[in-house]
Amino acid sequence: MTQAQAGDLVFLVSETDRTTFFEILQPGDKLQTHRGILHHDDLIGSLLGSQVRTHLGYTYYLLIPTTDEIVRYSKRNSQIIYPKDTGYLIMRLGIRPGSRVLEAGTGSGGLTMALASIVGDEGHVYSYDLRDDMQQLAGQNLAQIGLRHRVTFRQGRAEDGFEETGLDAVIFDLRRPWEALDSARAALRGSGALGSIIPTNNQLIDLIEALDAHSGFGFIEAEELILRPYKTIPARVRPDDRIIGHTGFLVFGRAVFEEDAAV
Repeated sequence: MTQAQAGDLVFLVSETDRTTFFEILQPGDKLQTHRGILHHDDLIGSLLGSQVRTHLGYTYYLLIPTTDEIVRYSKRNSQIIYPKDTGYLIMRLGIRPGSRVLEAGTGSGGLTMALASIVGDEGHVYSYDLRDDMQQLAGQNLAQIGLRHRVTFRQGRAEDGFEETGLDAVIFDLRRPWEALDSARAALRGSGALGSIIPTNNQLIDLIEALDAHSGFGFIEAEELILRPYKTIPARVRPDDRIIGHTGFLVFGRAVFEEDAAV
């Protein structure tokens, strides 16, 4: 059985009111909640998945957070990309440990955290945005889960170009991504992947037209994901009353060369 160790990022969840806390366990530290104090020394050595009690007797489950939980329960001041889209983007773009990835449009850092958790210490994430306050919040969220060192923040307009080259993937969360296609192509290695999430059909058309006309991209695809949750009451398993419908169009392309490559 696995026990919590000093230095672990843990996720504390109240089954009563669903309040949640992220903590990096450090000897001597403590977490003050509205239901009492949890001492890190008491958590270190406790079984993961077990219930731990505050000094007032209230219980929390001691868990290791999934990437989905990290993103969903982080602080935010803007809409984040939904986990259903985030996971699919990561898979479609081939992002893995060691990947060097750029995102344009930091926002509150939901995608940034997911990317940082995937690329590992061998890879790196470069995140561009115009707003310093957004990047400050994203940086705080990353620091809370111990991943701040995997991300470099830069302020600037995507259409003005990026400092990085030879990247494995570029992701756009921008209003007018077609204006930054030259920047993306210059930053990507040959065969590198481009992904973009956009909310409206008009944007989808504009982006596809621009990609089709751009000699540096090929294999263009566009998709939309619909998620249908189910109720998990044993005697009444059935579709939930709500579905997670349109959250954005996902557009993909690969960095290619117009002419035959010289050998």
